[in-house]
Amino acid sequence: MACQELLLILDEYWSNPPELHNIPIYYASPLAKRCMAVYQTYINSMNERIHNQFANSNPFDFKHISPLKSIENFNDVGPSVVMASSSGLQSGLSRQLFEMWCSDKKNACVIPGYVVDGTLAKTIVKEPKEVTLTISLTAPLNMQVHYISFSVHADFAQTSTLLKELMPPNIILVNGEANEMGRLKQKLITQFAYRNTKIISPKNCQSVEMYFNSKKMAKTIGWLAEKTLEVGETSSGLLVKKAFTYQIMAPDDLHVFSQLSTTNIS
Repeated sequence: MACQELLLILDEYWSNPPELHNIPIYYASPLAKRCMAVYQTYINSMNERIHNQFANSNPFDFKHISPLKSIENFNDVGPSVVMASSSGLQSGLSRQLFEMWCSDKKNACVIPGYVVDGTLAKTIVKEPKEVTLTISLTAPLNMQVHYISFSVHADFAQTSTLLKELMPPNIILVNGEANEMGRLKQKLITQFAYRNTKIISPKNCQSVEMYFNSKKMAKTIGWLAEKTLEVGETSSGLLVKKAFTYQIMAPDDLHVFSQLSTTNIS
């Protein structure tokens, strides 16, 4: 939800200074646009602050922000703010705009979250003098580059607190930089040393197998349920599974409680 949170912050900030009203804000992300309908609908799942704003108007009906479908629909005249994907500047509208703007010192690129090694976003955080464009030519990097840690992901303290509450038998760590994931894994191993917790940090495309021991309960129905058993006495019937439920019934009751039937083979 980082994109939607940033849009809320920008729209609220833009509403105050009159000098900003003529500077448009665009978000160019097909996924963000599809998600927006969800956020506009499920306001009740938001925090109290959003509830209070919704009493007057839907905060996700932005007044100063509009979607941008493609670069052909973008009128690049005067100042503007564009939130575009992909966040790594590897492709898409963000890459197109970066290559258009990177050589002009009047422009700026703000990276509001984690960037992956090997991406253009990671490269420009180090502020090189030149960057390689899509067409394999180089261009001077004169624009300002700002990295801001704005993440909706949980930190170690929040993650470990949740795991202490859940006490899962298996923990799988995914979607992170290899060295940081290794550090997280070692901390969790130390934290859960007293438990037989399996902690895995698989590589991309690596298969993971987990084994679960779960108790299954079957209910006796029909004629078998009417029969009172003495201590130590056993009963027999057909075990029928439907979805996640199990039932034991007499063969004669099979057609009553299910769409199955029995037959005799001689």
